Amino acid sequence: MSQLKLSIVDQSPVHDGKTQADALNDSVKLAQLADTLGYHRYWIAEHHATPSYASPCPEIVIGQIAANTKNIRVGSGGVMLSHYSPYKVAEIFKTLEAFFPNRIDLGIGRAPGGSAMPTQALAYPYDPAGRENFTELLEALTGFIDNQLPPEHRFAELKTTPQGGSNPELWTLGSSDGSIELAANLGLGFVLALFIGTHERPADIIARYRKLFRPRKGSITETPQAMISSAVICADSQEEAELLAASHTYWKVNAFLHDIREGIKPPEECMDLYKKLSLSDQAYFDNTRNSMITGTPSQCKEQLEAQADYYQVDEVVAVAVTYSFEKRCQSYQLLADAFS
Repeated sequence: MSQLKLSIVDQSPVHDGKTQADALNDSVKLAQLADTLGYHRYWIAEHHATPSYASPCPEIVIGQIAANTKNIRVGSGGVMLSHYSPYKVAEIFKTLEAFFPNRIDLGIGRAPGGSAMPTQALAYPYDPAGRENFTELLEALTGFIDNQLPPEHRFAELKTTPQGGSNPELWTLGSSDGSIELAANLGLGFVLALFIGTHERPADIIARYRKLFRPRKGSITETPQAMISSAVICADSQEEAELLAASHTYWKVNAFLHDIREGIKPPEECMDLYKKLSLSDQAYFDNTRNSMITGTPSQCKEQLEAQADYYQVDEVVAVAVTYSFEKRCQSYQLLADAFS
């Protein structure tokens, strides 16, 4: 396999007991580091009403990061399209692309990126779009980006501004095979999010996406583009990496089993709290941490290369969430050094 490209998805975690405003500025600092280390992409996630994550508006953070970096591609990982007008999203990302030509990615997610109340607030005074509307929304977004809506579409004659520039790359994000046919039929890139959940994701998910792929008229992507995204914590030792991973793992136990979305705690505190968890919660904690890639630089490199080989991709997107901002930066530094 050729040299793997390394990229980053940043959930803008709140580090070291700081504020969410501090966390957004940390995202810019980390992106600058990633740019100097040679990472290929830097994507910003979208979350709402979540104390541990600071970015509800990836499109704004993208502009800040692109303006403060030189080479790295910058994008969303992803915009939660069910909340928004496809026309407006297309205008936003075409505007970003006009300022930063050939550097902007528009990654789209199907999930709401938050709980029920912010989902309702984002749609207010109307009702939120249901999951059944996602296909219609994504088809419209693709048409608006390319200015290639079907002739029978009610907005077929509407041209998206600004015109005259290049278009952002379009990607769909999925934690299983739910979006592959849609991505393939629309000629979009596909990212398999292995860091979400612990369920098995067979290699044929990406193989089927590639088999079904059909390039769309006006797209800059004529061949299937696929990546995987994994949780990776890299440290000087396996023991330290596993300890650092405890912060996000314990957060997931509370968030996904008990709907408690509080701040990220120091790893030592999380390991003390682990001892007080129920056996079922401890099992979830263990399964979650075991689904992450943790270890020394050489161990992480070996595991990432094995995953990339299994899914037959040449780019991996690393997600690292730690309590300490310094340790998070160090994790990405060590990983980049391992891949030289």
